[in-house]
Amino acid sequence: MTLVSLSPQAALPSPSTAVWQLGPVPIRAYALCIIAGIVLACWVTERRLRQRGVAPGAVLDIAVWAVPAGIIGARIYHVITSPEKYFGAGGEPMKAFAIWEGGLGIWGAVAGGALGAWIAARQLGIPFGVVADALAPGLPLAQAVGRLGNWFNNELFGGRTTLPWGLEIHRMDPDNPGHALRDDAGQPILEPGLYQPTFLYEALWNLGVVALVLILDRRLKLGRGRAFALYVMGYTVGRFWIELMRTDEANQILGVRLNVWTAGLVFLGALIYFVRVRGPRDYLIPLGAAATPTPPTTSDLSQVDLSERETAARAAAPEGYRVVSEEQYAAWQDTGVMPPDPATDEDSRPGGSEPLDEAAPVDRPSTDDEPADDPSASRADRADAATARPADRDS
Repeated sequence: MTLVSLSPQAALPSPSTAVWQLGPVPIRAYALCIIAGIVLACWVTERRLRQRGVAPGAVLDIAVWAVPAGIIGARIYHVITSPEKYFGAGGEPMKAFAIWEGGLGIWGAVAGGALGAWIAARQLGIPFGVVADALAPGLPLAQAVGRLGNWFNNELFGGRTTLPWGLEIHRMDPDNPGHALRDDAGQPILEPGLYQPTFLYEALWNLGVVALVLILDRRLKLGRGRAFALYVMGYTVGRFWIELMRTDEANQILGVRLNVWTAGLVFLGALIYFVRVRGPRDYLIPLGAAATPTPPTTSDLSQVDLSERETAARAAAPEGYRVVSEEQYAAWQDTGVMPPDPATDEDSRPGGSEPLDEAAPVDRPSTDDEPADDPSASRADRADAATARPADRDS
């Protein structure tokens, strides 16, 4: 007997196919959504990194570490929180590596991706807080796009509902993953009734988190990882109530889904960090061959100048970065002159002496062993001799 939906026309449909064959290669809708989300996150992060002085293309070097680490972390979290599927009675341990069959945890993805981004930031000499804040709006955007993969898979839905935006769910074929069961007439079989589209709620909530981070970051000039903490707080609040609506199988603690507990604990950790950490936003000036000012962008999501990208090759990677304030960075962009180096000046003075005047040479007795200061020495020469606080010190 065919199970058909008694849903009204206002019901949201679901795809009956989530996998397509390109010769011997399966093309999975879920994977396409994940890849599209990663591309969007990289684009947004690249724009925000460049606004803070990072050389063009650095996001690719970060993604090389962050994306694989995020996927591995996502899989590890899924396997740890659902061990019975792989190590319980009747479980198949080798299936723990079958990532193409689904099973990724966002908490592990963020943790693993953060570790990979930290490693990349260390190698590039970029403070990790700068990288994290640049990632803050791109991650929920990627999550929103990735949730569309759950729609193709007919998964992660909530309980039954009579709302006009209730979701139709196909009964999927366990012997033919990615395809719905079909009746004798060849029509896909629907589960009876309509269901809460929790994947859609989360996708829309994530878009709201993107807007929240962009607006508050622009108004408050968040730095030191606080924009990332804001993203974490915004996401976990939504995940908390959406998780309570889901009806798919999940491990529980005290009768509450594990992910609900995780969302609550992660929110508290992000809130403590956001409240306790203070400090201005850091900007970076590249050192070495790449130390050339670039025109500032006016929007976090401004369009890419394709003509410039076609006519100019990628600049040489900088030897490192100098951390400066927003005012110093703006002055450097306008004049191309490296700002004063207060940290080096302080370190070069005898203990506790007054700062040296950069505007004029300092009169002091010279000795045969120590030449007098050369007033004609350029600001750039002094910057090459010793940079300000190393960029990777904060990472």
